[in-house]
Amino acid sequence: MHSLLTNPSLMDCRRLFLRDYEVWINIGVHDFEKRGEQRVLINVDLYVPLAQSRPMHDELHEVLDYDFIRRSIAERVARGHIHLQETLVDDVLGLMLAHPKVRAARVSTEKPDVYPDCDAVGCEVFGMKDAA
Repeated sequence: MHSLLTNPSLMDCRRLFLRDYEVWINIGVHDFEKRGEQRVLINVDLYVPLAQSRPMHDELHEVLDYDFIRRSIAERVARGHIHLQETLVDDVLGLMLAHPKVRAARVSTEKPDVYPDCDAVGCEVFGMKDAA
């Protein structure tokens, strides 16, 4: 994923990321996909204004904790079978944008084991909060 920090609305942000978070989940529309879990790689980029992410005392509470990203994804996938990767990325995007410190987010998923002749199939979505 390429950084969007050149976007004028994000130039005052810090980019946080979670790269290739591997989860085994029930996902897919085909009958064989509904019988077991598949490996999915999830990537998340969060854009947080520096004013809300500048640690003055080197303390965790001064920044957005990376655990929030992993915990949010784990809670979403624990809710049960998901038919589409598009549904998953939209749901995770909504969770990321709900955090008060996040201005924008990008979420992608990849299913690396679907086809033998390519690395992965997947999708990606980007969202940004309206300027206040």
